Amino acid sequence: MYLDHAATTTIRPAALAALEDAHERLDRNASGLHTESRRAKDALEESRERAATLVGADRPHDLIFTGSGTEADNLAVIGAALASGRNAVAVSSIEHKAVLEAANSLLRFGFRIGELPVGSDGVVTLPVETSIGDGSVGVVSVMLVNNELGTIQPVSEIARGLRNLDPGVVIHTDAVQAFNSQDVTLEATGADLLSLASHKIGGPKGVGLLALRPGVRVDPIIHGGGQEAGRRAGTYNVAGIVAMVAAMEAAHHDRQGFVDRTSAERDTFESAVVAGFSGARVTAAASRRVPHISHVLFPGVLAETLLIRLDQVGLAAAAGSACHSGAVEPSHVLRSIGFTDEEAGQCIRFSFGWDTPQGEGWRAARCVLDVLSQI
Repeated sequence: MYLDHAATTTIRPAALAALEDAHERLDRNASGLHTESRRAKDALEESRERAATLVGADRPHDLIFTGSGTEADNLAVIGAALASGRNAVAVSSIEHKAVLEAANSLLRFGFRIGELPVGSDGVVTLPVETSIGDGSVGVVSVMLVNNELGTIQPVSEIARGLRNLDPGVVIHTDAVQAFNSQDVTLEATGADLLSLASHKIGGPKGVGLLALRPGVRVDPIIHGGGQEAGRRAGTYNVAGIVAMVAAMEAAHHDRQGFVDRTSAERDTFESAVVAGFSGARVTAAASRRVPHISHVLFPGVLAETLLIRLDQVGLAAAAGSACHSGAVEPSHVLRSIGFTDEEAGQCIRFSFGWDTPQGEGWRAARCVLDVLSQI
C-alpha cells in the first residue's frame, strides 16, 4: 500500500504516453535551427500555451519551465527579490524548505527575512500586514497547501490585504500540493508568482514551472544560454515538459473525482485509526485541508519505529517532508504550530493519490492498527 503520494505520485497514463511519444519523436535540442529542433520547439511552445491556460497566465510568455518545484520556488523568491529593488522578504514559518532556504540564501546579499506566524490550526495568522512593516519587503511567500499537514492557506485574502497596504509587494505561492484538488490559477490564488511540480500531479520527475502575472520580473538564478527569455538557462527537457502538461490537463479534468475518491479514503482511514488507537489525533483536523493528506499523532510511539514496521509489512508512509534526505527529525512545521519535539517525533503523514484503490483507507487503517498492537 503506497500512502506517500505527497512525496511523489504515480505517473498518470496520459503523461506516460506523452513522455514516451516525446522521447521517440522530439528528442532533440529545442534551441537549434534545423527541422528536428524546430519540431521539438513547436511541441514545447504548444505545451506552454496549454499550461498557461490551465494556470490562468495571460500570455504563454508568462510561464517559465524549470527543473523542479524546488527550482521554481527558488526562482520566485530569489529572482523576484533581486529584481524588486527592495531589501527584505517575508515567508510563513511552515513553508517548504525550498522556500525557507531560498529566503535564507538572500541574507548574504544583505536582505532581511521576516516570518509570518502560523496558529496551532496550521494556518497563517491573519492579518499579515503588520508582519511586513515599512515597505521594504519585496516578496511575500505563502504556500497554498502545507505539504505535511494538508492545511489550505488563505493566500487570496493575504494577497488582497498586502496589496491594499503596499501595491509594490510581490506575492508568491508554492502550489505544489494543491493542483490535484484546488482551483490553482493566478486569479484564484491572488498570487503574482505560482510554482508547480510535475511529479506531484502525476507527471514525471525533473520538471516544474513558475507562472507570473504580466509585468512581474524575476532575475535569473541559473545563467547560461538564455533560454526562457533569459530568465532560466539550460537545455529544455522537452519530453518532461510535454508530459507535465499532459498530467496537468488530466489532473484538471479529474479534479472533482480526485476530491471525491481521496476524501472517502482519508476520512475512512482517520476515523478507524482514531477509534482504534487510544490518544491518536489527526493534526489540524478542524482546519480546511486538502483531501489527500492525513497527519496523525500516535502518542508514545516513535515515528521512525512505526515507519520501519509499516514498511516491513508493505505500507509506505512518511514522517514530515520527503525532502530531508530521508532523515527523521523534528519538523519545523510542527514546531511552528506548537508541537514539542517529542510530539513531533510521534507523527506520521499518510497521503493518498489519484490511483489509490477503493477501500485502501480501510485496509491501511487495519494495517496500521495491527502494527501498533505489536509495538
